[in-house]
Amino acid sequence: MDEGDSLKTIVMTGGTSGLGKVAAGKIADTLGTRILLGARPDNQFALKALPLDLTRLASVRVFAQGVIQELGDGLINGLVLNAGTQFPNINQRTTDGFETTFAVNYLAHYLLLQLLLPKLAHGATVVITTSNTHDPDKNPMAPKKLDPVLLAYPSERGPTGFSAGFRAYAASKLCDLLMARGLAESNEAKEKGLTVVAYNPGLTVGTSLFRAWPLWARLAMGTVGLIRPMARLATVEQAGQTLADLALGRITPPPGRLYASLVKRQLTWPDPSELARQDAAMNGLRTDSARMVKSFLSGMTS
Repeated sequence: MDEGDSLKTIVMTGGTSGLGKVAAGKIADTLGTRILLGARPDNQFALKALPLDLTRLASVRVFAQGVIQELGDGLINGLVLNAGTQFPNINQRTTDGFETTFAVNYLAHYLLLQLLLPKLAHGATVVITTSNTHDPDKNPMAPKKLDPVLLAYPSERGPTGFSAGFRAYAASKLCDLLMARGLAESNEAKEKGLTVVAYNPGLTVGTSLFRAWPLWARLAMGTVGLIRPMARLATVEQAGQTLADLALGRITPPPGRLYASLVKRQLTWPDPSELARQDAAMNGLRTDSARMVKSFLSGMTS
């Protein structure tokens, strides 16, 4: 077996800033491992990246094709779907007409997962970054029900302003958790022996996620940063290291668990929200999502 045969490949989104940048660096520094990053063409990150714009489903497809070309006869040992965004409202729309938070945080990643699923190696790990904001027990603005079509195409008569933006973010992270559940329970995952993790890094001050927040909210987050040691909030470095450890298989879920939650700097494996455990919500999301990305799924070669 030559070096190329033994090299493990990790494919990652959201690896150019925040905890994702930390994780990508840790993965790249791991002996016998290479990382294929997806990032906007104008990124200044030191690691090589293939072009990826999550606001355009056509770009997701091109990225997937580029990954497959880079792999050659090789397979993917780890897939990390980490990129995310948050806006102070739900006024943004992608090129394809979807609400941007839903599209970037969830739908584009759903499409990427479907396109790369055939290239996942037996025993590969898939890590999908979620958030405890999806849970009404942790966040009063978390969704109590799920309507994927309404998330994709919000009603103009619905909530507006920062609360609407935060609700959209929480809902997108619920979708990410349901995507992880759907994958873990799929025939493909069982046949390939995949390890699936939905990772909640917790409130991590110092990432770029909050850059679009209004000034008052960013100032409030800065105050949270001052009390981080007393609150035992994870640092960007700690959250990124944990993500890397999950992606590399250094940390694996206990039997029957997939929701990994970093709480007070300790990784726990709690139950997700009641809605995240509903099969009807999981299956409905999968059906609606497949319909939304259908035109981008056909004709891929592996």
